[in-house]
Order: sequence, then structure tokens, then C-alpha cells
Amino acid sequence: MEISRNEKAAKELGLSDEEYRKILKIMGREPTLTEIAMFSVEWSEHCGYPHSRTWFELFPREGKLSALVGEDAGGIIHDGVAVVFKMESHNHPSQVEPLQGAATGIGGIIRDIFGAGARPIALLDSLRFGPLDDVHSRHVFEGVVDGIAFYGNCVGVPTVGGELYFHPSFRGNCLVNVMCVGIAPRDRLARAWAKGRGNLIIYAGNRTGRDGIGGCSILASQEFGEGDEKRPSVQVGDPFTEKCLIEATLEALDSGKVVGIKDMGAAGLTCSSSEMAAEGKSGMLLDLDRIPLRESGMEPWESMMSESQERMLLCVENGTEAEVMAIFHKWGLEAVVVGEVEDGDTLTVSYRGDIVAQIPARELTSPPVYTPPRRKPAFLEEKNNGSWRDLPGSFDWNEVILRLTGSSNLSSRRPVYRQYDHMVGINTKILPGRGTPVLRVKGKEWGIALTTDCNPVYCSLDPRLGAAHAVAEAARNLASSGARPAGVTDCLNFGNPRKDDRYWYFVEAVHGLSDACRALELPVVSGNVSFYNENPGGSVHPTPTVGMVGIIDRVENAVAAGFMQEDCKVIIAGDTREELGGSEYLCLVHDMEVGPPPSLDLQREKDLQEFLLEVTGRGLVVSASDLAEGGLVMGVVEACLCPEFPLGAELSLEVLGSLREDALLFGESAGRALLSVEPSYVQEVEETAQRHEIPLYMVGVTGGDRLIAKRNSMTLFDLSIKELRIIWEEGLFQSSGIPGGERL
Repeated sequence: MEISRNEKAAKELGLSDEEYRKILKIMGREPTLTEIAMFSVEWSEHCGYPHSRTWFELFPREGKLSALVGEDAGGIIHDGVAVVFKMESHNHPSQVEPLQGAATGIGGIIRDIFGAGARPIALLDSLRFGPLDDVHSRHVFEGVVDGIAFYGNCVGVPTVGGELYFHPSFRGNCLVNVMCVGIAPRDRLARAWAKGRGNLIIYAGNRTGRDGIGGCSILASQEFGEGDEKRPSVQVGDPFTEKCLIEATLEALDSGKVVGIKDMGAAGLTCSSSEMAAEGKSGMLLDLDRIPLRESGMEPWESMMSESQERMLLCVENGTEAEVMAIFHKWGLEAVVVGEVEDGDTLTVSYRGDIVAQIPARELTSPPVYTPPRRKPAFLEEKNNGSWRDLPGSFDWNEVILRLTGSSNLSSRRPVYRQYDHMVGINTKILPGRGTPVLRVKGKEWGIALTTDCNPVYCSLDPRLGAAHAVAEAARNLASSGARPAGVTDCLNFGNPRKDDRYWYFVEAVHGLSDACRALELPVVSGNVSFYNENPGGSVHPTPTVGMVGIIDRVENAVAAGFMQEDCKVIIAGDTREELGGSEYLCLVHDMEVGPPPSLDLQREKDLQEFLLEVTGRGLVVSASDLAEGGLVMGVVEACLCPEFPLGAELSLEVLGSLREDALLFGESAGRALLSVEPSYVQEVEETAQRHEIPLYMVGVTGGDRLIAKRNSMTLFDLSIKELRIIWEEGLFQSSGIPGGERL
């Protein structure tokens, strides 16, 4: 049976037969090509979340601080200030065109923040690639780093932190998750709605071109390999225009004339117009003849789907449009009235005098919801049987530590972050490489700490536990710096939801995130889901990335991670257990990706947080950091190497019990922190730990130019700090085959 032209177009744009029938029922007629295009992008995974939205109800929305769950970005309220933040993915575009894919990911997440009325003050990026010995993975890695540096440095928002991780599952499908944080007075936040009959719709920013057409409906809703010929062009970013757009938008919002505003990101004009109308319970009329175009001959469906960057849609009070447009013109930007708000619920689009689309806005923004079957993979039972216990527990630990120190996942990230401007705005208190990033808030005593976390190996072995670990580790990072964890955003990266094992991973991870956030009293204020992260070799490891924000009462009390002074006591807070499952040591040294992941006691995590907040707030510690990937040894190595002037330490580890040596050194037990404390404060730290029921272990002292560890008078390892520093600093270069003197 021959299908119609419209049905063929619907299939090409990613709509299923069932979805096309639903559109026919909604419209009561054959849809136009423009209407099909609009449904395809608004019902895509990237915009409509059809396979995931039903599970969002599990997330807590309230915490210890007042929470804001917004249309595009959420936040928390502290001292009358809204701290607004969100994380987004730009995975598929970055795999197709690494530089522009990453650059436009940065641009899009920044627009979410200033579109909410907040000034962007910081960026973080959580990146995952295939192994660096793979030529194409290295190409993607280098391009993504270039894209982040290009856009972030030019737009004037500092990139202060993030993650970098390499694993074979990300070969052919990288993950580029970007987070932005902004601040605004509580009473000056903007809404993404259009309301008030007769109010006008203004298009502002860059002109519209054909870049990115179909990006969210094709790239984000399809596996690589099953339709590569349909890959659309990736958007092209212009950070200098975005900088002007930030200033013009915030100035326009300050005028008090703006009713609502939304950026044109994924799905472009379709998303911004339909969602603003639906949120305002209004109708809207758009005239495409007024849209500023960069290319001639664009069809109406192209204008509605275009994902050209640096564009905003505003609803303004009728009669104030000239004043608002003048602000954008002053900044050298396009600004033109393209429509108006109407009664009812219909989004009407005209072109050359004809109606090319007329859709109920709430129907367009309410995609079908799917909860397909899910199945736990059978191989997980064998993966989590603890087979690592059959390994010999003792090796030449000097050699093992040097190998871990120079590995792509544990070596210094300085070759990457040195390319980012992390000081623009001069708010950065703790710099990249020195611990958890901490920012000042001008005019305030308090500050903001930021982090992103997720261990994909843990999540592949046990997604519920692995996702909970991501939350717990993020909270430990913040508390170690002296900040109280306050709110969460997430970026959930998974494979094809129509495959039952992939969907099982997703649902389990959502439960794990929810459980941990509820236990730690943290609201989930915003987020993103990225499905179809697959290539012909299979799915990426499940990666529910957590972005977290914390508040530090006095920013001057922020604590860095590195050993800063000689003759300080080295203390481990929390118990070290015989756990090696999912560890970087097993993966790298033994090529074993087996579990189970470390156990997690969320009440103990809360107790540890309170302990860390007290000792950092009272100035009792010189340094503090959590222990995670690489275990105790790599935590100490980083503490020795991350200060400007590296410092050694001598450890006596018999106090940690009779664990097998590899678990003692490299096990990644949760609920632990590494502290350095001046001798005069040790007693106060011990008394504080007793009140919070946190066990402390005095394991050594800082000083000298070597890192030495003994156990019952036997030397486990003895390494030169100078040698460790060289290997650590050049690890990324060595892993990638790039000479150390060359730029990434």
C-alpha cells in the first residue's frame, strides 16, 4: 500500500505510524508539512521526553532551602538570591562535529540560565570519550575541548570544573554534558510563558538559517548507524553574539516590560512558541514573513525547525515593543515583532498570507508517554559475583601506583582546563585542579560550590546503586569544601529506550537518584534526558550525571583539596572496607570490570557531611577531599600533587585493619574523606567526629619529597614526589600519544 507524501515526511522526521495516527486525531484532518515538522520536533526525546517523563514524579522537589523548579532551569533561594542552574547534553552533535557540537551545547545551556533572568556566572562540563589510543576518539576529544574553550572563553562565562572520563563504551558516541549556574535577585526571575491578549511576540538575536534542522528529532532520537544519511547539519555558534544577547536580555528584563521569555534551542521556534503559549494558557499568532532569515528561499517548515543559535523569543506588553526592541538594537542584534498573543489555545503560523500551521498548543506540547518493557540483563549476576577475590592481593605497588597516576582517568586534567578561562568575572575562589570549585557572590559573605559526578562503571554493574553513588559523591565533594549541598540537576545518558535492557538501566537509575536525593534532603530542580546513545558496537555505559550546587556560609573559609603545610596529621574520616568491585584499579590493572560496586549507607553519608561542614566551618582543617576513584592511594597522590608546591607524606596504614593490600590501597569505599590537620587542632577534630559518630584514623603526616606507606613496619610503597608529578602531569599526553609540549 502506497503511503502519502505526508506520511513519508512524518517517517523521515522520526514520527511513528502510531504517532501519525494520533496527530490525525488531534487535527481532525491531514496535517500540513509544517505541522508534521512541528510535531516531530516537539514530540522528540529531546523536547517531549516521551520515554522518561512519567518517571520524573519520583524526584523530590523540596529541600532544606527553598527550591525553584522552572520551565527551562530551576534553582534554590538563599539570602534573597536565586541560584539558577541546569545541565544539558549535546552528545550526538558533538560526535558528528565535535567543535561546533560542544560550542553550541555551551551556548544553549547559557541561554537557559539568562532566559530565566539570571546572570550566568559559571560553567562545568562532564565529558566522556572512547579510549585515547583510538584515533577517532582522540579527534572527538580534542574537538570538544576546543569547542568548549572557543565558546566559553569568548562569551565571558568561566569554565570552573567538570569531569573527564575515558572508556571503550563511549567509542563512537561521546557524552558532552554541560552545566551552567547563574544568580539573580529572587523577585527578578523570568517566566517562559506568553499571556495577555494583544501582547506582542518579539524575535531577538541572530538570524535564522538552515543549521541544525531536525537536530533534536533525528540526532537525539535515533542510534548512530541506523540512519546516518539523515544526520542534519550541526548548529554553528557565535559566542560574541551570545555575549551581546546576555546583556540585552538582562537589560530588557530589567525594564519590567517583558511578560515572558524563552530561548530558541532544540526545536527552535516551534519549541519556544508552543511551550510559551501552552504555559500561558493562551493562543499565539506567528507571521513567518517577519522572521529575520540568514538564507533565502527557506520553507516555513525549515523556519519552524531551525536550531540556529543565539535567538530568544519574548512576550512583551503591547505598546512597549519599541522600547524593548531598542535595547536589542543597541547591542547590535536583530529584534522584530513576529506575532501576538490571542485568546484560546491555538498556535497559528502564517506564511505569505496563508495559514501553514494551526495546532492546539497544549496538544503539541503533550507528547505520547511510553513505558516500554524492561528487563535486567542476565549477565549482571555473573558480573557482580565478586570474582576479584580470587586475584593475588599483593604486587609491586610502586609500579601499580605509577601506572594509575599516569592513566587517562586519574592523571592531571590541567592539559584540558588550562585552555579554559576560569577567572573571568574574578569570582573563582578555588580554582580548577585545587579541589571542588567555589565561587564568590559579589557583595555577599557566602559563596557557591559546584560539582558534577557519575561513575559509569558502577552504573553498568548496578544502576540503582551507581546512581545513588553519584549523588553521594557529589554531596561529599561539596561538604569537603565547606559547602552545604543544596540542590541537584541531572543529565541522564542512556541507550535506546525501546530495548528492554537499556530501559531497565534507565528506570533503575532514576530510582537510585530519587532515593539518594530524598535521603540527603536535596531537591532535583532541573534536568535532561539523552537516549539513543549507541553505536553499532552497543550502548554507552549508563551515565546518570549529577550536577550539584552547595552554599558555603563564609566563602573565605572554603577548603581546598591539596596538602598545603608540612607536619600536618593525615586523617581518614570514615571506614575503609574490603571492596574492590567496579574500581579503577581492577579495570586498569586487571582488565576486570566486575562488581559489586562499593556499599552505600546514606545515613552515614549525612553524618559525614555534618562532620565535614563543622570542621571546615570552624577552620580546623588545612585540606579536605573525598575519596573516590583510585581509592586511598590516589586520593593521597592528588593531595600531594595538586598544590602549587607539591608536598610528600609518610603513612602508617596498620590502623585501617587487616584488609588485603589491594583493597586497602585502591578500594573505593564510600563515606570517606581525606583530611590534613595541624597538630594543635587534632583533638578538636576528634571530639567533633565523636559527636557525629564518624570514625577517624590517623594514618600519617605531611612533609618531605617522597610518598611512603608502611604497614606493620613493612614498606608498601616508596615514591618520589618529583617522579609522581611528572607522570601525573603528562598522563593525558602520554595516553593520547600527543607530545607533552603540544596543545591538545
